[in-house]
Amino acid sequence: MMDTNTFLWEINQDRPEEYAVLMYDAFGKMGSNVEGGNTNQPGLLQQCHSAHSPTFSGKYCQVFLRQGTIQYFVGICVPDSCKEEEVQLLVLHGRFQFGQMSLIPPLPPILVNQSTQEMIMTHCLSNNIAPDASDVTCLFVCCIMVAIPLAATLFTAIIRWQQKREVSPTVESSCLNSGLNPYGTMKTNGSSSGEINSRTSEENGNTRDRSLCFPRSCVHRCLQAFSLQITSQGVLSTSSSIPGGGYSSLNGIRVLSLFWIICGHSAQFPVINNLDNYKNWRKTVERNPLYVLTISGPVFLAVDTFLLLGGLLSARSLLGSIHRAEDKLSPSLVAEYLFKRIKRVQPLHLFIMCLTIGLISVVQWGPYWFPFIDTLMDCKTYWWANLLLISNLLPVHEICVPWTWYLSLDFQCYATTPLLVYLYRLNRGVFSVVAGGLLLMTTAAGAVITALLQLPVFQPSTLTSEHYVLYYYVKPYTRYGPFLIGILTGIYLTTRKDRLLKQKWQAALGWVGCLSLMAVLVGLAYILRETPTYPSLPHALYQGLHRPLWALAVTWIILACEEGYGGFIKSLLSFGLWVPLSNISFACYLTHPVFIILYIGLQETPIHYTDINFMYMFLGHLVLTFVVSYVFTVLVEKPYLLLKWSSA
Repeated sequence: MMDTNTFLWEINQDRPEEYAVLMYDAFGKMGSNVEGGNTNQPGLLQQCHSAHSPTFSGKYCQVFLRQGTIQYFVGICVPDSCKEEEVQLLVLHGRFQFGQMSLIPPLPPILVNQSTQEMIMTHCLSNNIAPDASDVTCLFVCCIMVAIPLAATLFTAIIRWQQKREVSPTVESSCLNSGLNPYGTMKTNGSSSGEINSRTSEENGNTRDRSLCFPRSCVHRCLQAFSLQITSQGVLSTSSSIPGGGYSSLNGIRVLSLFWIICGHSAQFPVINNLDNYKNWRKTVERNPLYVLTISGPVFLAVDTFLLLGGLLSARSLLGSIHRAEDKLSPSLVAEYLFKRIKRVQPLHLFIMCLTIGLISVVQWGPYWFPFIDTLMDCKTYWWANLLLISNLLPVHEICVPWTWYLSLDFQCYATTPLLVYLYRLNRGVFSVVAGGLLLMTTAAGAVITALLQLPVFQPSTLTSEHYVLYYYVKPYTRYGPFLIGILTGIYLTTRKDRLLKQKWQAALGWVGCLSLMAVLVGLAYILRETPTYPSLPHALYQGLHRPLWALAVTWIILACEEGYGGFIKSLLSFGLWVPLSNISFACYLTHPVFIILYIGLQETPIHYTDINFMYMFLGHLVLTFVVSYVFTVLVEKPYLLLKWSSA
């Protein structure tokens, strides 16, 4: 109280001390465009922290208020001797005064009908960084996961240098005959490690466990698998190594879908947290279908494209493994199939989880930090759900690193592939009934949930609907349809004996139907953009059907490209530049929200929406994501993918 009185007395002097001027100036003040959504008054956090009196320093706090229907926060600068509950009492008793004027004035009556302020809560940001034991553990795990490949790289470089001096023609010949180069490293043909990538050893299944020519010990062999000399090979190659040259269109589909997701998240995160013209933004995107490329219209159809690709490649991978196992689908083969997927996904997944927890604990966040503290608390409580790949079954506000819900959903869908392939090989009729029943049930589940809970089908309305994400968006029983269609497509492409399309008119009719269906699915979302206030049949039917129908449209594109009727679209989707981007796409998906969170969380002032601002944010996030994702791919993801547990 003494420090607060000193500060308040000082700012009312004719010539106040510099620290008092800085603290006063750091208080949040009402800006323009309150009608457009600029209600928050963040003030200046760093300026507050830079204020130092002889007896105290500035401490930044946020006061969350409700005035009528408007909720907002005001940033204030108080002496660092004040505790959070003391700040709350000072605000409640109206102690922050500059002359006769309150330093936290209400919004004027001309803008808000209700002039009385109701305090919701206060929260103060600490001037010091104090990570706890779990934060330190996470950072230590990240350091170890990066240090091992770097040490392995140094080890391999030393061994290569020694071997280059001592290698004999006999050893060189032996290595060449065994498919290895003279320096004891595996020959590669440009195979990639992208998300759901058909060029990984998991999907094409054409790699076998084999011992390195030297050194022979397991430790040395593992170290070489972790070395950058091995893991960096082929990642940036523009040549596809898919057996037979098939499925080349998947590279473009995967990367363009990734662009769509990153673009959507680049808009979604600031929209949720810190736009100063949210109402203006919403009016703009609700009226223009072109904004479907960011965050308008149907919700992230690119995710359903990824599910389709996942189903296609999972069926192809399993059928390839069965063929190599003398046409036998055994429990051990299924176990190996699932283990490969876990080995494929979990190392980088857990690395990003630990990295996010560590960053949140050591970064000095700005006034828009508060959504991310929830993420930190969730991770410390529910990290085990990410480890078991069941995080999407938790309430969405309890998911650690929220964007990783997709990995849990993908693995749950992936685990159903062996059963469906078994039924396909056992009895085609039973398989058709089961597959049709599953597709019908997942469609009905989405429709019924939408009708009962009166869910929206249109972004940005879904951003304010807690039930939409909680009961529909992340659940396997509502999102399984596209993955199932992918499994059916993968089985057909792997087992087909003849072409499906035999005439050009069939291809032309298919393309017209495909593009028309995509346009209708996007357009209907704008027609149904209002959130229903009663159980709505149109909303329910659209919610249940639009994701499987989108997957069918993308399936047509894949089939047409595979059967020679893709034209310039196949040329675009098979463009060589997509290959290296596809190789790092899994890391890109996991990494890009970290950059967006850092960008938003470090902002001291709100972001102003304009198309050019959002375009630059998207491009900045995209470039940083590509660079760091390449590093994470070769350091964290690919070593475990290449690691073999047997030398046989």
